Amino acid sequence: MKSLFKMPQCNMPYLKALSQGIALSLVLSTAAYAEIPEQTTSTPSLPQASWQQVLDKAKGQTVYFNAWGGSQEINEYLKWADKQLQQQYGVALKQVKVTDIAETTQRLLAEKAANKNQDGSVDMVWINGENFRSMKQHHLLYGPFTQRLPNWKYVDTSLPIDKDFTVPTDGYEAPWGVGQLVFIYDTTKLKNPPQSFKQLLALAQQNPGKISYPRPPEFHGSSFLKAALLELTTDKQALYQPLSLPAEKALFDKVTAPLWHYLDQLNKVAWRGGKQFPAGTAETVQLLDDQQLLLAITFNPNAALAAIENGNLTDTAKTYAFKAGALTNVHFLAIPWNATAKEGALVAINFLMSPEAQARKADTKIWGDPTILKPQAFKALPEPYKSQSFKLYPAIAEPNPTWLTAIELEWQKRYGH
Repeated sequence: MKSLFKMPQCNMPYLKALSQGIALSLVLSTAAYAEIPEQTTSTPSLPQASWQQVLDKAKGQTVYFNAWGGSQEINEYLKWADKQLQQQYGVALKQVKVTDIAETTQRLLAEKAANKNQDGSVDMVWINGENFRSMKQHHLLYGPFTQRLPNWKYVDTSLPIDKDFTVPTDGYEAPWGVGQLVFIYDTTKLKNPPQSFKQLLALAQQNPGKISYPRPPEFHGSSFLKAALLELTTDKQALYQPLSLPAEKALFDKVTAPLWHYLDQLNKVAWRGGKQFPAGTAETVQLLDDQQLLLAITFNPNAALAAIENGNLTDTAKTYAFKAGALTNVHFLAIPWNATAKEGALVAINFLMSPEAQARKADTKIWGDPTILKPQAFKALPEPYKSQSFKLYPAIAEPNPTWLTAIELEWQKRYGH
């Protein structure tokens, strides 16, 4: 069967690093630990503009949208959005397919260093977590803008939209969808899937070579490490506080020790003996389909349904979360401070948050990404959209992003070969 998750042409590491890329990577790595003052104020380009003025100025603009390009379904959805935006508002949405938004951050840092404060190369970005924190700290974002969007009134404020991995959003990014770290399995091949990371280890030991996770720092692999650490550590609260290295190296070692002990055991019996890891969620799904793995990993609770709908997985495939719940976050849309098409980006973000666009995005035949809108926002839509199901698993909050880079570096040191 063909995989639902196509391997990326250039996926969320891509455009060649800029000439300053290596130096900027070092800046980003150290920024994850440093306590840099948060960006809280800015001078929006259109502080008093009415929405009609925004629409008028947006007409004819092209919005260059840096977004993960590793899913054919998502790419097709964005093509649909481009068509709708052109027809309804005269705005073109051009997806710049990327594998890691950190590289977009590098590009923006280079433009900041060169004092390129207008006519920037990026108009809109799909971000969350450490990438949002880096952009916010380095004053790379336009805003606050979310309260100006007409469709903001539909947003479900019970979702964690005011903080992104514990970092206040402060109106600098608009919620787009909900992600949850879950697993896919074939109910005919695995009768009793594991309900915790400890049970996952037992399953791996009973079935050598049948369990794996994507290689960090790939997003799903890093998320696997965070979720495992949250279950295994004896000091969960520390993970929700900023980590300052090297000053707090002893704390890092103490909090993460159970994770490395766990992975020492898991990797020995993992797929290919832990000497090789899948490149991403796409490969884990393909390996599940090929019956090489018992579990695939995804950040979309509707992934199995979407795969079945599109004929990419057997209809006996099922998505589930561990008993304690699923690592959960909201993914966002933001605008760089120097965007060329700020008005077009505002119009595009507002459209992508509309009931029409959110319902289509949540349709498992199209993408299956859960909505960030209130259920009543869809009542005026025609069937089948107004009856879409948006069930989520119990949520486990993301740790503070300062822990992630340290965990990824330690994983590489121990298991990167």
